Amino acid sequence: MKYQVFVWLLVVFGSGSRLVFGELRSGAARVEITPPASAHLPIWGYDDPPPRSQGIHDPLHVRALVFDDGRQRAATVSCVVRPIPNLLWQDAARRISTEAGILADNLMLMAVHNHAGPVLETKNNDKPVLTPYAQTVVNGIVEAVRRASEKLKPARVGFGTGKANLNVNRRARMAGGGYWLGINPEGISDKTVGVVKVEDLSGRAIAVVINYAVHCVMLGYMNREISADLAGATSNFVERQLGDPVVALWTSGAAGDQNPTQQNLVSSDFDGVATYGMYLGEEVVKVVQSIRSTESRDIHGMQRVVNCPGQQVTPGTLPRSTYEFRDIDPVPVRLSLLMIGKTVLAGVSGEPFTQVWQQLRTQAPFAHLIMVTHCNGSSGYLPDAAAYEQVSYEIATSHVKKGCAETGVVEGLLAMMDQY
Repeated sequence: MKYQVFVWLLVVFGSGSRLVFGELRSGAARVEITPPASAHLPIWGYDDPPPRSQGIHDPLHVRALVFDDGRQRAATVSCVVRPIPNLLWQDAARRISTEAGILADNLMLMAVHNHAGPVLETKNNDKPVLTPYAQTVVNGIVEAVRRASEKLKPARVGFGTGKANLNVNRRARMAGGGYWLGINPEGISDKTVGVVKVEDLSGRAIAVVINYAVHCVMLGYMNREISADLAGATSNFVERQLGDPVVALWTSGAAGDQNPTQQNLVSSDFDGVATYGMYLGEEVVKVVQSIRSTESRDIHGMQRVVNCPGQQVTPGTLPRSTYEFRDIDPVPVRLSLLMIGKTVLAGVSGEPFTQVWQQLRTQAPFAHLIMVTHCNGSSGYLPDAAAYEQVSYEIATSHVKKGCAETGVVEGLLAMMDQY
């Protein structure tokens, strides 16, 4: 009897804006972070030094999805930026903690990894510093989380998968020998489209999390227009099809060795971007319509940093016939885990290869699982051990030694999952 009275009091009085523990609420929001066209900001694409933008083709956004289980809140935030620099992650995590009451362990801040957005970080006396535009991004992140928090309502979560033949292994053998960037249709490539659907109790979608393993590099190195590339085209299509106020968050899967099957290496092909976005978006919508959501009564967040032994290729032109590597300081890789009921988002701050994801998926104790990369920082390429036998662009530019993707990333995430 005393227990029943206690529960009744909790239901009636609650705890401010928080929900009674055991009842999930969720809200989502989208905030634009497009710079003024007149700013002509450097584009963080392919060249060094980066070229300056000559216009805006399509807007850039931050999309936030917030969960509350009555005890705590968590947020997944998809940003149309190339990386999440570690300095930006620290600033955003601090502000979200103080201004939105969401602990850093419960935050997944993800870059879509488009190569047609403004530079976020430069160097001053060899030390990284954020650009003025990076502050616009941080403000957008905080504002999107704030707006999503204001829209919290009782929610259910569902998971489903589809297929899209839009990516291809890019570690290709060159005519003169060796491996570099190209198209390798025989190489490993995962076509799975992972979808997390969040809906209200009437069955109306609140948000959709899209997960696909592909670099957002459909626009070539000659492109000079700001664009969200494939990620933006896909999210925009899904939002139009499902209707306002649905928010569609793009997350990149294990795409370290994956490119689009179509990539214009010289000029800009925005029609191709729109076509691919529609094709992938149609598959996402089909999966969303097939998902049967269930009640998810609690959320759990966790993060840890693993230090991978470091290495760096010796100076010289790339590619070349032989490579030598030297030891450097260890590379910190942030691992994140966010569980909404039995749906699990496993975050990695770097760019794992497809094989790394497949090892995690095979060994993980959860079926409703996606790997979210470019998450909570930037650690560079994380190749699987076998990939080091064929030095390609990713191996030559990675700063981690062979084996850490398995012992650090996969085993680290599995150990975190074992705690639940």
